[in-house]
Order: sequence, then structure tokens, then C-alpha cells
Amino acid sequence: MPREQSLSIVVPTLDASACLPATFAALAEAGAELVVVDGGSSDDTAAVARAAGARVVVAPRGRGIQLAAGATAAAGDWLLFLHADTRPEPGWATVVRGFIAAPGSTGRAGYFRFALDDTASEARRLERAVAWRCRVLALPYGDQGLLISRTLYDATGGFRPLPLMEDVDLVRRLGRQRLVALPAAAVTSAERWRRDGWRRRSARNLLCLSLWFLGVPPRLIRKVYG
Repeated sequence: MPREQSLSIVVPTLDASACLPATFAALAEAGAELVVVDGGSSDDTAAVARAAGARVVVAPRGRGIQLAAGATAAAGDWLLFLHADTRPEPGWATVVRGFIAAPGSTGRAGYFRFALDDTASEARRLERAVAWRCRVLALPYGDQGLLISRTLYDATGGFRPLPLMEDVDLVRRLGRQRLVALPAAAVTSAERWRRDGWRRRSARNLLCLSLWFLGVPPRLIRKVYG
């Protein structure tokens, strides 16, 4: 019998100690290797991660750089990239194992359904907009996670050391035919939208995406993103 494929979960962090306990509690369902890539936190992020049994890797600040470093450090046949403030819903590990075991899975990448931890009507509207973006434009973002085999990750060049838009860059290289929506949600903190304003934050994200497609360098888009 072929051996069971191993999974590594890679989480980039920066001053994320407040949200990590909930994320780690959700990730424990899989019993997978957990690699936390810290970009120079000034809080207890590293200590919280180590207490949860994670391997902590230090890398220069920048999500693309941190994700790439995590992929290099991870030992798994499969990689699940997940943001620190995002936690998959109960039962997600069964969904992931089913995807990994499916025929032809090494040539595809999966992502979770986007959800927010807020009861506001604005949150539901944003969730519907993201579902449309994924269905029509085939553009899941990093806060929906990315499940990908090491083989496909390496073949597509993986995450590039970009300060922003590293998720869009990779899924564009993967292409629509290799992206699969997983039947499970990943719940992301809505704190950024509550802080910045639902419409303002969404408009800024859309502007950043538009600038990316216009060829504006990510270092300049980052100034718009904040």
C-alpha cells in the first residue's frame, strides 16, 4: 500500500498572539506539522506558537517572503497555507484528507469558502462578493487558505517574495483549471473591516487588485493597502 501523504500547515505571523490560540485550536483537528513563520513580532507570538507545539521559523517581514520560507522549512508532502487570523470550521480536516486522497489531487489546489466572524449584514454581502470573485474570476485570496501538494507548489514556482499580492500571483499561475473550492469554510476575523470601515476596506482591496492587473509594482500597491 502507498504511504499516507503527510500535511504541513504554514502560518505567517506578525504580532498575532491574540488570535493564534483560536487558530491553533482549530488546526489541532488535523494533527499535522505546524510551521509558524514570524516576521519580527514584538509581542508573544513566538512563545504562543511554541506552546502550541509549532515549529517557529524567523524570516524577514513580508507575507510572500514568510510563506516561501515556511514552505522551505515544512516537511509535508502537502502544504496548507493559512493566515494567522483565519480558522477553518470543524470538520475541515476530513475535507482536506478527502481532497488529498482523491485521484489526480497532486495536480490541483484547494481553497476554503470565505466567511467572517461577524453577524453584520455587511459581512454577508462581502462573503457573497468573494464567492462571486472565486466563481467568476477564479481568484481566491490568502484568507481562504491554499491546500497544495509539494509537487505542484514546486512546479509552479511557489510563493514569490512579494510584499503584497503574493496570493493573487500564485493562484494566477495555477489557473482556473487547477483550483478547487473545498466544501468547508475558513472563518476570518472581521476586525480589519470593523476598524477601517466595511466599504472603505473593500474598496481599497479592490483598488489594490486593479493596480496589480494594471502592472503596478507590489511595493507601490502596498502603500495603498497600508
